[in-house]
Amino acid sequence: MAQSALFTPLRVRNLDLANRIVIAPMCQYSAEDGCMNDWHLIHLGQLALSGAALLTIEATAVLPEGRISWADVGLWNDETEAAMRRTLEGIRRWSDMPIGIQLSHAGRKASTEVPWLGGAQIAPGEPHGWQTEAPSAVPFTEGRVPPTALDRDGLRRIRDAFAASAARAGRLGLDFIQLHGAHGYLLHQFLSPLSNKREDEYGGSLENRMRFPLEVFDAVRAAFAADRAVTMRVSGTDWVEGGLTINEIVAFAKVLDARGCDAIHVSSGGLHPAQQIPIGPSYQVPLARAVKAAVRMPVVAVGLITEPTQAEAIVSTGDADIIALARAILYDPRWPWHAAAELGAQVRAPNQYLRSQPRQFKDLFELGVTAVRA
Repeated sequence: MAQSALFTPLRVRNLDLANRIVIAPMCQYSAEDGCMNDWHLIHLGQLALSGAALLTIEATAVLPEGRISWADVGLWNDETEAAMRRTLEGIRRWSDMPIGIQLSHAGRKASTEVPWLGGAQIAPGEPHGWQTEAPSAVPFTEGRVPPTALDRDGLRRIRDAFAASAARAGRLGLDFIQLHGAHGYLLHQFLSPLSNKREDEYGGSLENRMRFPLEVFDAVRAAFAADRAVTMRVSGTDWVEGGLTINEIVAFAKVLDARGCDAIHVSSGGLHPAQQIPIGPSYQVPLARAVKAAVRMPVVAVGLITEPTQAEAIVSTGDADIIALARAILYDPRWPWHAAAELGAQVRAPNQYLRSQPRQFKDLFELGVTAVRA
């Protein structure tokens, strides 16, 4: 069998990827005052043994008011940093998988209930609620409390908070940072004309709408170690007439590429309730393909990628360099093992699990990993 493209190594700045399968950030809505706890050790620990190439910590708020929900993880003070350190120490004792973090601010989509309790906005003054902020005073949906439009001091405060969280990520030894510029959160709100109605230099033209996300990228890049990767996740389209388009995201990606962004993760939607998304297998891959044709940095594709042959086709045809898994790897935490078996490749497994290798796949597992980092 020819070598699998999905299991071909790739180097991205400091990251030696054993294959092209990465684990996307997935919110768990289980933190306490922004602090990780045992749930995060269990959740992230099992994924760190999955055989994927790297693991991304969920959307992590750079300020308390930047959380999506009151139960989101944060990295804005010494307490949240210490809690994350404890989680990382537990994982790193048993896995050498590169671990990074998605830094985020939810903007107008903040102050919500956890999803399994409905996910509705919680108004300021209510338990677990606070006043949201955004580029403009335009609520996400009709009937929500409008956000406060950010002034210059507010923009500076948030930009500096991203940089401060990046510095904390560096102290934690995290291998990379991903900036969340997708799914309707703050950086995406600046990019989209549907949510950005500003009349200053941060609104109007695409050049102006890109300005604040690029300022945040530059601040994070300057605050994080130069030898470690900084990447960004974007929504390739709003799926709404008059909203952000793939051509605009391609232009944004080209500017990021020129500024030294190390990879771009192309998702879509999340900004407007009127979105019409043609959901189906690989539905976002054409967006990744369009970006890949315009940039040098690696491109990550995501969205209803569930089958090994599907993932193999995306990488082997050049539509994207890497595929990201989220729901699929929650459902099957050994997805990379099963993909390697199906595609005739090898995958890393911990020593404790080597004897689980099926008889029909005698060369499936590489040598395992035990305690690997000081």
